[in-house]
Amino acid sequence: MPGLTPLALAACLALAGPGSAWAQGQSQVGTEVRQIARPAAKTLSRTEADRNQPVLLDAASLSSRLDQETRAEGGAVLRRGDLTLKADSLSYHQATDLATAKGSVSIERDGNRFTGPELRLFVQRFEGQFLNPSYFFASNGAGGKAQQVDFIDEYRSSALAGTYSSCRADDPDRAPAWELSTRSIRLDFETNEGIADGAVVRFYGVPILAAPRLSFPLGDGRKSGWLPPKFNLDSRSGVEFGVPYYWNIAPQRDATLTPKIITRRGLGLDSEFRYLEPGYQGQVSLDVLPNDRITGHTRWAWGLSQSGTAAMDWRYQINAERVSDDIYWKDFPHGITSLTPRLLATDLGASRSWTPAVGELRLYGRLQQWQVLQDLDPAARIDTPYQRSPQLGARWSAERLPRGFDAGLSLEYNRFDLPRNAAPLPLPTGTRVHALGHLGWTLGDTGWWLKPRMSFNAASYQLDQSLADGRRSASRVVPTFSIDQGWLFERKTEYFGRALLQTLEPRLFYVRTPFRDQLGLPNFDAAAKDFNFDSIYTDNSFSGVDRVSDAHQLTLGVSSRLTSLRDGSELLRLGVVQRVLFRDQRITPEGTPNTQKLSDLLLLGSAHLSPQWWADGAIQYNSDLNRTVRSVMSLRYSPGPFRTINATYRLARGQSEQAELGWQWPLSGPAAGNNAESAVRKATGGSSCSGSWYSVGRVLYSMQDRRITDSLVGFEYDAGCWIGRVVVERRSTGRAEANTRWMFQLELVGLGRLGNNPLNVLRDNIPGYRLLREDRAALTDASYD
Repeated sequence: MPGLTPLALAACLALAGPGSAWAQGQSQVGTEVRQIARPAAKTLSRTEADRNQPVLLDAASLSSRLDQETRAEGGAVLRRGDLTLKADSLSYHQATDLATAKGSVSIERDGNRFTGPELRLFVQRFEGQFLNPSYFFASNGAGGKAQQVDFIDEYRSSALAGTYSSCRADDPDRAPAWELSTRSIRLDFETNEGIADGAVVRFYGVPILAAPRLSFPLGDGRKSGWLPPKFNLDSRSGVEFGVPYYWNIAPQRDATLTPKIITRRGLGLDSEFRYLEPGYQGQVSLDVLPNDRITGHTRWAWGLSQSGTAAMDWRYQINAERVSDDIYWKDFPHGITSLTPRLLATDLGASRSWTPAVGELRLYGRLQQWQVLQDLDPAARIDTPYQRSPQLGARWSAERLPRGFDAGLSLEYNRFDLPRNAAPLPLPTGTRVHALGHLGWTLGDTGWWLKPRMSFNAASYQLDQSLADGRRSASRVVPTFSIDQGWLFERKTEYFGRALLQTLEPRLFYVRTPFRDQLGLPNFDAAAKDFNFDSIYTDNSFSGVDRVSDAHQLTLGVSSRLTSLRDGSELLRLGVVQRVLFRDQRITPEGTPNTQKLSDLLLLGSAHLSPQWWADGAIQYNSDLNRTVRSVMSLRYSPGPFRTINATYRLARGQSEQAELGWQWPLSGPAAGNNAESAVRKATGGSSCSGSWYSVGRVLYSMQDRRITDSLVGFEYDAGCWIGRVVVERRSTGRAEANTRWMFQLELVGLGRLGNNPLNVLRDNIPGYRLLREDRAALTDASYD
């Protein structure tokens, strides 16, 4: 059943209770988030706070008998606190506190409105009966009706034959597009429990979900019970269907168990346990498929994430993920949380910080292990990273010393080894002790800066294998001197009738690093930096510790920006930068000496000259080859809400050439007009299919391979009170392999979402994608029995 199934109907009776009724957790873009918290202190109820409020009566005609009965005729209004009661005629007995209203009766409280023909209500203790009421909730534009509502006391209420929907029927005699109905519902705010009998959700008259009895929470507290069913469809496993059960173990602990069936593979169970204790918090997950009918063996995946504090203010964090086999990432891509699905880490770290008289000091330790999911195809095997078993270090930094100085020193010990299924390459293992230090000085003002800096990189190695010269130990120290000089010039100007601020920002960056032979030393963690506008202004071509490029070079660059004087937005940015070598560079990422006096020229540009168009690009140009070696060009057109088209071209000459197209665009219906956002907001979703169709997608095409490598195509239909989504995602899992996944979702606005969730996929893949009905999409996922 969907998250708000009983809760939405309960809101109509929340008028009678001490506070509003909310579900156990909120769903943000389809991701279920259930808050774990320690029990909150009991607060004063609404009725208790209003107990001493006077009763005020107003009408066209008033008659009263002293201390007995007051009768109001013609537009009668009774007010008490934030409660407003209106009717054609109304009588109020002071002695019994009984209000009787007839004819066009309405009650308003907190923006919610309830109307009906007749009401009897003991105002102070809120006990009475409302016949044939209809209700409307301002928070989500939904409402419904009931045969009768009984207010038992300030904490308990009940209703007969209640309905709920965010759709307005085109014809009063026809049912809305979707509707939740119950035979009866009982609410007890004192025990934080609601019980609904005979709950049914109908979509265009067809029952799609039903439950004979539901139990659900009325406040922020959580409650054990079944959650909405989930399903998935892909080309490798077929249809996967599961029904989660939420177990509220304690205020600080909960679990979710999801029995599931996969048509091609068999029965399985997904589980998650979460905890929040005074000194630590985390979650554990375990997914098991006992007998995979395709592979013939048990498939599993588990994960652990925990963080907390230990003795003496030490903080620690554990993150671990493991799977049963090397092809798990292909068969169950949605079952792996790692950003690198073929590299699964087990990472344990601890740290403590101090603030001495000068600067900050931090001690840390780490243990890092890898599970590498290798492919059976040798050509598809991936490089194996080193493990740190362990990493121990101390880091001191002082960024604000007197007279503009800053300094830092880092000392670290590492033991490097390889995972069990490492690629069969003769890679060395061993230990490394290194020290990194620097002393810098910052001079300047608002329009310029000068930053000279001295640094060193020292490392000592003890290896398990012999080096080429027979040694098992080696060390080296590499000093570096750099100067960073920049200026900022500004002038006011005007283009196309707009007042602008133009800047000119030249920058020089000089680096001097002597050559130290590192060819025979191991490389545990150094890697080439990407050559771009940021890395060209650094003193080393490598990241990590094991490699330091020699340098006698000067980087010269200049950029210019146009910004609006009205709102500060950037309209245009242009930049060019190039590096000049004063001597050959012998330690390079390519492994061969660099004799090119001038580096490749980097060009950067971005423009937002109109509200609808964005363009940006970067080019790496080689003057010796007289051609572009790398480039990225992007163009985006977004004339309004829910209308965006993105085109990107990427070139890495000799490696890849790709074109990418992404979009979200209305195809037909009210949103296809000039004011899509207004059409979306005004859509009410009656029983007729008069909504708006949208197309969404992203296609990545390899020009080198002449094929589509990844694609995502889908359609969304917004009927106002419900939204349907169908999305197909195809991802390459090898040179000749791909996995196709189908995602279906039905969103009943104001109630909940059914199906597997494509929203995160759409947002991650389509720049500028907007969630339809974002203003009404803070839906709630409640659990219930």
